[in-house]
Parts: sequence; C-alpha cells; structure tokens
Amino acid sequence: MENRGYACNTKVGSAMDVDHCQQKEEEEEQEDPFLKFVDYARSELLSLEGDRNKDDDGSDGLGWSWIVSRILKTCIAYSSGVTPAILLSELSQAWSEQRWVGAPKKPLELINHLKKNHRRTKLPNTVTIDSIYAKNFLSLNSVLEAVIIDAFVLPGTNIHMLTLGDYWSSNIIDVYLHRRFYDLTGLQNGILKRGREIFLTGCYLRTATGGSGHPRLLPTEYLVILLDENQDDDAMLLGAQFCSDPFSSISLDAVNRGASYSLYARIEKIESSEIHRKFETLQRKQITLVDGDGVKLKFFLWGEQILLANLFRVGSMLALDKPYVNISVDCDTETSEDLCLEYGSETQLYLVPYIQHEEQVCVTLTPNRRHGSRPLGSFNSSQDLKFSQVSLPRDSQGTIDFSNYPFRSFVVDLRIKMTGISLYGAVTDIIKEENNQQTVFSLRIADTSGEIWTKLHFARFWSLGRVSFGHTVYISGLTCTMSKQKCLEVLWFENDIGASFINLSCLPALINSSCLHKLSRLTDIFYQTSYAQVCRVWLDPSEYFYVNTIFSHSLCGHFVNKISDRWVECSFCRTISDAAVVRTFHLKITLADKDTGTKVLAWCTGQTAMDLLQISPEEFYELPEDEQVMYPSSLENERFMVALVNCKRDGCVIDGLSPDDSISWEITRACKCE
Repeated sequence: MENRGYACNTKVGSAMDVDHCQQKEEEEEQEDPFLKFVDYARSELLSLEGDRNKDDDGSDGLGWSWIVSRILKTCIAYSSGVTPAILLSELSQAWSEQRWVGAPKKPLELINHLKKNHRRTKLPNTVTIDSIYAKNFLSLNSVLEAVIIDAFVLPGTNIHMLTLGDYWSSNIIDVYLHRRFYDLTGLQNGILKRGREIFLTGCYLRTATGGSGHPRLLPTEYLVILLDENQDDDAMLLGAQFCSDPFSSISLDAVNRGASYSLYARIEKIESSEIHRKFETLQRKQITLVDGDGVKLKFFLWGEQILLANLFRVGSMLALDKPYVNISVDCDTETSEDLCLEYGSETQLYLVPYIQHEEQVCVTLTPNRRHGSRPLGSFNSSQDLKFSQVSLPRDSQGTIDFSNYPFRSFVVDLRIKMTGISLYGAVTDIIKEENNQQTVFSLRIADTSGEIWTKLHFARFWSLGRVSFGHTVYISGLTCTMSKQKCLEVLWFENDIGASFINLSCLPALINSSCLHKLSRLTDIFYQTSYAQVCRVWLDPSEYFYVNTIFSHSLCGHFVNKISDRWVECSFCRTISDAAVVRTFHLKITLADKDTGTKVLAWCTGQTAMDLLQISPEEFYELPEDEQVMYPSSLENERFMVALVNCKRDGCVIDGLSPDDSISWEITRACKCE
C-alpha cells in the first residue's frame, strides 16, 4: 500500500447550515435502514419522556451519538440478532438509569415525603433494594415493601415497567409488570402509579448483562396493592367497590352464571398445612377472613401461591376483587362453611396494613456528619453555545463539547475547537503513518456532505479488527483541532473517555436483525452503494469459484506475505512478527438470485468465508487435493443471507484494502438460510 499523504481540506461547502445537504443527498441518507431506526428510537424515547413528565425537560442529554452507541452496544451483546422491542427496551432502561444517576435525589424526595406517614413495622421476610444490589441475589420468598417511583411502557412494545424504591435504600430497581396487572396501570387513572405503595414477592432477579447495566426483577403474579383509608381516593375505592358484598351474599349459582364479587374482610388467622395425595404433597395456606358482619370464610393459597401469605399480617384488612369461589369439599377442607375463596387468574388483592403500635423511646445518637452529593449546577451563560436552540458546554479554551448534541454531526459541520464529535459514514481509504513513534492510522470517512481524514491514535497496536474500503463505520469521541499547517485536523484517541469505533458492516447481528437492514435483491445493489446491503442469495460455484488458504494478520485481518523465516509483511500494518498471523480463506464466488437471474461475483475472507464454506481453513488445508477440487460441488444451491459492501469506487480499488482489482463487492457477513 502506498503511503500517501492526506488532504487538510474537506470536500464540503463552506457554510455550516442546519440543512446539512441537498434534497437528493437527504433522500439517499434516509434510505439507510440503520439511520431510520435511530430516528425512530429517538422519537419513541422522546414520546416516552413526554408521557412520564411533561413539565420536566427529560430529554436533556439524549444525544444522537448516545442512542447510536447504545444500539450498537446491544447489537454486540445480542450477536444472534435483535428486535425493535429488545433495542427499545435496552435504550429505555439505559436512559432511565442515566437520568437517575444524573439526579439521584429525585426519587428520594417522593419517598421522604411518604416516609413521614410510614408507621408500620417490616414484614418478616422483607429485604431492601440496596441489599439486592449488594448480594446480586434475591430469594423467591423475599418480600419487597416498595414505593412506585415511575410507571411506564417500554417504547415500541406493550411491556409495562415499574421503577421501585423503598424506605431504607438509596438505590432503585425496575420490575417487569405481570400482565394480570396491566389493567391497573393507565397513565391517568391507573392505581399503579407514582407514589403508590405495593408489596411483592416471588420475584426472580435478572442480573446485569452486557446490554443492560443494572439488574431488573422479572414479572411476578404475587403483588398486593396497599391502600390507606385516610386517603380520600383510597377510601372512595373501598367504599364504592368492596363494601357492598358481604360474605353472606355469595351464591354459587350466581358464580356459575358469571357473577363476580369484591369482598373486604379482616385477616383473623394464617395457618399452614400439607395435603398428601397419591403422588405428591401439596403445600397450602389457610387464611381465615372475617367480614364486617362477623361472618368467617376461608381463603386458600396452593403450591407456589403460598408466597402471597408472606405479604399478609393478622389484623390487616384484605380487599379481594374477583376471587375464585369454590366448594369447600373440592378444596380438601374440613371446615363447616360450604364455600371458600381461592386466588384465581383474575383475582386482584388490595391490603390496608395493620399498624402495630409500639412503645416510643428516645435514644441519644452520636453526631454524624453527612456529605451529600454536590448539586449539578447549570453552565454559565457565557460558556454556553446556542446552536439550533441547543445549549452546549464550552471550556475555558473555547472548545465546545458535542457529546450530548441531539442531532447527527456531518463532515460539513466540523470546525476547530469541537470535541465529543461522532461521525457515521463509509471508509474510503486507510493509511498507516510511517516515521511515527506511536501507532497512528489515517482513515478517510465519507458521508453525504463530504469526506475527511481522521487520525486514529492507538495505545499499542491496531485494535479494531478488519476494516476495509466501503465498510460503514461509527466513530465517537473525535476532536477537531488546528494542525501545524493551519488547517482542520480530526483526532481520535483509543483510550479517551467516550471514544468508540464500530464497524457496522461486520456486525454479526446485522443480517439477523430485520429492523437494521432492508432486504434487497441483487439487481438493486448497484443503485445504492453507501452502506451494507443485505440480500438472500444462492451460491453458484459452477459460474466462478476460487478459494485459497493463506495467512492474515490476527489483529487487522488483512493478508500477509512472508519475507523471511521470522518476519512477514502485512499490507496494512507493515512488518510484523510471524507469531501474530493466522491461517484464513481468500474466497471468490458467484452469488445468484434465482428469481431474477442476476449474478454477482464477490469475495470474502475470515469468519465470513468460513460461514459460506462451512469448514475451517485448517480443516480445508488438511483435505487431499482431489477433495479440495471437488469441494465447490457441495455448495451448489446453498442459500444464504449475506451483507454486501461496494469495495470499489469510480473504477479504482484502493491499493491494499481489496486483494482483487476486478471484484467490486465484498461479503462482510453471511448466515445460512434454514
């Protein structure tokens, strides 16, 4: 590869306009499925913020680059593919966590307000949210006495979430709400809303993963809603819904005709028992209820349902909406009552907790100085940049931080003294700089507004995997400065905060995620060459097939030539040690669309070639020569989903990035169709 210099100027217009490009360029850019999903995800998050708190500008910090980074991080974590629901769920969770970290006092204000009237003692199995984080564990019989901090729906889904806090913890945690409670979560009139206290048990903990930074609780059916008779809304609910059906009014005939009841009674006794059957022993809780007329009725919990009893205390008032009414004989009971109650699939439970009055004592505490977190101050107006009605911070040197800029940055926008910039575009050239003590590569990236050289600084070696001409990449953490030649210079440092480099064309999740690509026919790929295109194709090795096992550099994925017993030369990284090479494929093959008859010659290497050939380079190398010759016949009519990029522009292949000047298309990912 020639070591060419790079231009200081960019092929762009001179004006920094909010309308970055002409209408034709905008239309071309809008066709990129990944960018379309980014815009969709941003609109969903903004709409969610509007529903949560219309009076709070919750979108501050919801930058375009933040959304792209989170989407790509999730794609890397879910390499087998993602759906809109997965991506929107992870985005919503990450954004919620970021908001709480940025303003940790917000949920505590609500809890501190409610704490003034909190007089009841903890239930025996109660655990705190802080202890869940500390142990990264939660047993099934643990109880959470929680306050709802937020109730929301994951964008693009019908999945309801609750953000919970408690009276003893500084942390909060999200729980997926079980579907049996969805009717209680209306944004306007739902009872499961901000400030409502609940008890829940039987929770499974989903620990933090690569895609999500904090644990969550999985759905549980065992949730009880707390009511306060001193609150007008709760008193009206109890009076209107639960005080009209005494136990004496329950009729089995009416139940059989579809009638349902809403009952209100005091918990008199909680007993445990076992039912021994032929092949099993069934656990049971027997809860004796007494209504306002003094009539008693048994409420039974079976099997795993007995966890609900952890939420009850003798003396509390229990409201049961649509309990399942059964005959006592069918419940294996020895009670005198004809009927009993059970926790059915439509049953909802409300609880007015029993307040145990305890002796109040005064103790002398040792004074303790508490250090609160420093409040976040707004930027001084003289250090803000008003840009498209967005305020961005500027340091004492005049450098403006675009990390939270809500719009996508284009090449045409770049100016000196800009930092936190992200660019999305296609690679048009890469050069390793010589005569430099550091590892520095110059990469030219192009978007619809122009192209520009960026200098990539690495701590030791190239660490970004295989990057080649035509690949679509996302780079964040760029800084724009003035070079010694007095022209714009764009720098990227591997270890800087916020620095990332992701090659979208080679993401495993790309071809398995329909929301990130648009399925194209081979006949259509010639009209759009600015991003990777996904096609369903057949292999046609009888038309053209070439395969060879050669060595490549393990760090950058480019081919090497042996120049001595100890050293090899990489066309990309220059001279390297022989220990850093691996055997790989160099494959050229014809792809066919049987529906249209279109055929395209393409090449690939590395894991993509292995996926197409369905054999490793070492295994193929060990095959006898006659079997290697016959091997293409086994690939006839094999069907694949492939990602194709145009590795050639204006009839000129960039030296060193493509091993064959005659081929215009590279296969960057492949997945066999079942």
